Amino acid sequence: MLGTELLAVFYGLGSAVTWGAGDFSGGFASKRGNILSVIVISQLVGLGFLLLLSLIIPEDTPTYHSLAWGAAGGIFGATGLVALYTALAGGRMSIVAPLSAVMTALLPIGFSFFLEGLPRSMQLIGMVIALVSVWILSAQKNGSPLVKRELLLSLAAGVGFGLFFVCIDQASESAIIRPLIAARVASVTLFGCIVLKRGSNASVKKSQVPFVVLAGVLDASGNALFAMAASLGRLDISSVLASLYPASTVLLAGLFLKERLQPQQWIGVLTAGLALVLIAF
Repeated sequence: MLGTELLAVFYGLGSAVTWGAGDFSGGFASKRGNILSVIVISQLVGLGFLLLLSLIIPEDTPTYHSLAWGAAGGIFGATGLVALYTALAGGRMSIVAPLSAVMTALLPIGFSFFLEGLPRSMQLIGMVIALVSVWILSAQKNGSPLVKRELLLSLAAGVGFGLFFVCIDQASESAIIRPLIAARVASVTLFGCIVLKRGSNASVKKSQVPFVVLAGVLDASGNALFAMAASLGRLDISSVLASLYPASTVLLAGLFLKERLQPQQWIGVLTAGLALVLIAF
């Protein structure tokens, strides 16, 4: 049993690393291009990657129940992504990122507590420390008060991603990859409708293509790792571990963009490590 729990922790942490790296790649591609185009193309790349995985990794045929949960998760995830990028475009990342990340974890935690009861005391302490570390990692010193638009969009993003976690947890009971394909088809369809409504051209510059492709593959990989974590372990623990993705983004920004980590961010990295130990053991 312990081996299964540790494997679930490993997959949950892996989803945080890949999602954080995907956010870094997508954010880097968006610096000189249209954000919506980056999202649409990366989602299509992710869909292609998941289709390839479905051919390589054998699994049982999913039930219609699982596919429906997957599709619902795709809609919620896409809605959260639109809210997040809208908030980031017009608000402060130092406020939006931690608030949405914490909300993303809180909703599945409540859902899991209701269905599965409380986890072990050490795991519960680790989850609280993990949520605190997410805020420390992302938040930066800023004396300006929180405005209503930032609050509402951050909460909307967090609710969308949180519901995505819940839906994927339900969808991964009988299969992993194919429910994620249903989720990605739903999100691509939604984004396609947005592009058509706006009458915009979903294209990116050649220099952006490698980063957009990488963002799509990493995002799809993160989805698969989270689904495996949720199928093997508790939803609340998997969600909290996945919400540590800002650590990966911050560390990559420091490594490749030479963005120096602030002292408080190093504290966030250390507390995230402590949370991981408590959750795992």
